[in-house]
Amino acid sequence: WSSCTSIGLVFILTFLSILKMRGFWNNRQRKNFPPGPRALPIIGNLHLFDLKRPYRTYLQLSKVYGPVFSVQMGLRKIVVISGYETVKEALVNQADAFAERPKIPIFEDLTGGNGIVFAHGENWKVMRRFTLTTLRDFGMGKKAIEDRIVEEYGYLADTIAAQGGKPFDGSKIINAAVANIIVSILLGKRFDSKDSRFMRLLHLTKENVRLAGKPLITMYNIFPQLGFLLRANKTLLQHRDEFYTHVQVTFVEHLKTLDKNDQRSFIDAFLVKQQE
Repeated sequence: WSSCTSIGLVFILTFLSILKMRGFWNNRQRKNFPPGPRALPIIGNLHLFDLKRPYRTYLQLSKVYGPVFSVQMGLRKIVVISGYETVKEALVNQADAFAERPKIPIFEDLTGGNGIVFAHGENWKVMRRFTLTTLRDFGMGKKAIEDRIVEEYGYLADTIAAQGGKPFDGSKIINAAVANIIVSILLGKRFDSKDSRFMRLLHLTKENVRLAGKPLITMYNIFPQLGFLLRANKTLLQHRDEFYTHVQVTFVEHLKTLDKNDQRSFIDAFLVKQQE
């Protein structure tokens, strides 16, 4: 028994020494780094978080440490900003300094680092410029988009009236109305709220947002080495593949009738730009 105890103590001391040498137990705050809770080895501040609703934890920490604070998720230090004025100062007044995007493992897997939301580096800057310019051309921020909203409101009002005053779940038809305004810019047309393909795409989007927020995926984002956890949730990747298939079909349909002198939608503008 004494021998086993000695071996156990040696193992623990060796393990702790490795943690110290590798910096896993280095809790010294960096110079000029925002304040934050003391981190534990390996897990950082993970023990403080409600993984199902992390925004609640961030809100509580902001009340303790102020609008700019830091946390450590696993081995990664993160600076958090909160409150309208602070966020505006960072993302509007200091936009260039905060223009980069972090690499989040689950979104890297889902998008390959592409797209206006999850791209980073020069690729993101190019996509951002093109997207903002094209959206303005198709009415974003102008009266044209107001006309689309008013038109969609008419369809929404008709759908609500058709319920005959009976109780109903309005989330689906409201989500469909909002999505249709976006779709009208992207595709140059709207979908009926009962269109099976349209409703399927809305369902896939809603489900992936829900799944991406699960504690299991949060753990994967913090510890990418635990990639095997993602394989336990293949639904995310299956939904992505199905969504991409619909998008590819849409692009092919637009490509067949593409006229660079008469661009009907954002997709047309993208295809024309791609051919330049």
